[in-house]
Amino acid sequence: MNTSTAKAHIDLSPPQRKLRVRNPGWFLVSPSVALLLLWMIVPLGMTVYFSMIRYNLLYPGENEFVGLENFTYFLTDSGFMPGATNTLLLVGSVLLISVVFGVLISALLEASEFLGRGLVRVMLISPFFIMPTVGALIWKNLIFHPVSGVLAYLWKLFGAQPVDWLAHYPLLSIIIIVSWQWLPFAILILMTAMQSLDQEQKEAARLDGAGPIAIFWHLTLPHLARPIAVVVMIETIFLLSVFAEIFTTTNGGPGYASTNLAYLIYNQALVQFDVGMASAGGLIAVVIANIAAIILVRMIGKNLTDKA
Repeated sequence: MNTSTAKAHIDLSPPQRKLRVRNPGWFLVSPSVALLLLWMIVPLGMTVYFSMIRYNLLYPGENEFVGLENFTYFLTDSGFMPGATNTLLLVGSVLLISVVFGVLISALLEASEFLGRGLVRVMLISPFFIMPTVGALIWKNLIFHPVSGVLAYLWKLFGAQPVDWLAHYPLLSIIIIVSWQWLPFAILILMTAMQSLDQEQKEAARLDGAGPIAIFWHLTLPHLARPIAVVVMIETIFLLSVFAEIFTTTNGGPGYASTNLAYLIYNQALVQFDVGMASAGGLIAVVIANIAAIILVRMIGKNLTDKA
């Protein structure tokens, strides 16, 4: 029996042996892959279906097929252009604040030696772990409040009239809140990257007479190219779907002053009860997010290839 078993084993061709080795792996992975595909395909399929019919919760019996009519209505809606513009302004502003201040704060912490530096690092990172709704409520009631907020107290202290930030500068207020939440993420990534910088290169630069600014510009900043690209990609994906901060503070107002695409879709679905148009808007947002993700992934891939 041992001889026949060995002969059978020897007679197996290389492709058969490879298939025999690979099959158990695919068998073990396939349930999770199937579940993940089901988890993605079912909601996407329902969204596509609802986007093709006239489905309003106030008129549940009128569900006729309308084709691309919901997409046309959403793109020509009075809130689409303000929502798209506010989304771009929000994403661009938060990315700029996160990258610029993240690099500067990380560089200062890395270059400075003082008592309690570890505690300062923890405090700088801590806002990232606060839930968006809680963070927005803190800013709304403790800082931006025109009567009892910290900024109102400072304005009164200097004899100025307090400003209702959420009413007069709603988008700026949202940008500040979201930046406060995402700046710690950039600091965490960039500070970790700075610790991997070769100290011998910095010492050699100092011996050659390079100052702190020259070292930062020619050594530190190029070293942070990859981490900055990663921060930009991850934050962009999440910032395109900012919702809790707007819902908690301004409700998208006044008018469409602080409405982004995510809040506009919510408004169509759960305020105006137009599920069909909201589904069309959701698909448009998915396309925009995928385009942004593809561009960023290609950019980061090129960055990693060039730096390799």
